[in-house]
Amino acid sequence: MSVSLAQRAIGNSPVRQATADLLHRGTVRIGVALVLLFLALTILAPVVSPYDPTDQDLSNALSPPSLVHLMGADQYGRDVFSRVLYGTRDALLAIVVADGIALGLGGLMGLVAGFVGGAVDAVIMRIVDVLLAFPYLLLALIIVAALGPSLTNALIAIGIVYTPQYARMMRGQVLAVRSADYVRAARALGSSRSRLMLRHVLPNCFTPVMVLATLQAGSVVVETAGLAFLGLGAQPPAADWGAMLSDGHDYFLSAWWIATFPGLAIFVVVLGFNLIGDALRDYADPRRRE
Repeated sequence: MSVSLAQRAIGNSPVRQATADLLHRGTVRIGVALVLLFLALTILAPVVSPYDPTDQDLSNALSPPSLVHLMGADQYGRDVFSRVLYGTRDALLAIVVADGIALGLGGLMGLVAGFVGGAVDAVIMRIVDVLLAFPYLLLALIIVAALGPSLTNALIAIGIVYTPQYARMMRGQVLAVRSADYVRAARALGSSRSRLMLRHVLPNCFTPVMVLATLQAGSVVVETAGLAFLGLGAQPPAADWGAMLSDGHDYFLSAWWIATFPGLAIFVVVLGFNLIGDALRDYADPRRRE
């Protein structure tokens, strides 16, 4: 049987096969390129940035885009391009910390609720229902107001806000898996409850949850920027995209570049993660794979 060059390059690994299938899609390649650009700028910001993001030069205040300031200067004379570059760090931190809190806490709640069941399931899901009763932004505002305005507290708040989605997703997957034959066989062989959950149930429930995490990455960036816009996230003079939008909205008609470029940065990052997340969701669902 002949084997194509592509198949030889891919090998027999299912992960490699899935990656190759996904990368055949143009939208996935665009999303991967945008995310890799975002990660590269995050790492190389100190090298690429022409100015310190917090340095003020009032003589250049509200300077339009030029060869000296590629994206112009804000009302304090700070270089917008440098601040946008350094803003990638807060965005990446938001994805890692806030999405990580939601994934870890929500995944654990859903795993325990779905596997144990009974009163434990009822208590955990009622907590989830209470959190879902609040609009996302309102709940985040309440938590940040209680903890105090800062980037750290904003990330904690956003992580708590998105926890219920992961809890419900994980619980549904666990309920579908816990009665599978291989789980029953492991239980019959004397496996403990914790071993059943961690070794047999969790690995077979994680794919949809990871797809949700990818889709939520863009939402986390938007929520973090929204709290910073309201003055409840990163505090001045931090180079945060939401704070830059807040600084620029009063000058939008006379100095459009202050708010436009951080807004475009948010758009590009959200678009990249959403394109990857949509493709992963379609690939994980055989009914939508075609």
